[in-house]
Amino acid sequence: MAGNNQNNETEQKEYFKDRAGTDEARFHAVPHDDEGWAVKREGQDEPEFTSGSKSEVVNEAKKLAEDAGTMAYIHDEDGQIEDQYNYSN
Repeated sequence: MAGNNQNNETEQKEYFKDRAGTDEARFHAVPHDDEGWAVKREGQDEPEFTSGSKSEVVNEAKKLAEDAGTMAYIHDEDGQIEDQYNYSN
């Protein structure tokens, strides 16, 4: 079973890599470091925005997604997607 998870992770990384830098790259509000939150664009390692406040990060992710005409995914403290917003045309 562990090999299957590794294959899924590899496929997921490739999927995000293929969308990186395109109009289809989406924004994720995710836990960051020990106490903070970040907005990350798919396929990029560096965050677009960081804050100690989840609500600030969520608002920024939604704004960036709306401006780009794409989607914002909001993650919980464990990294699981808890909400999504679709701003695509």
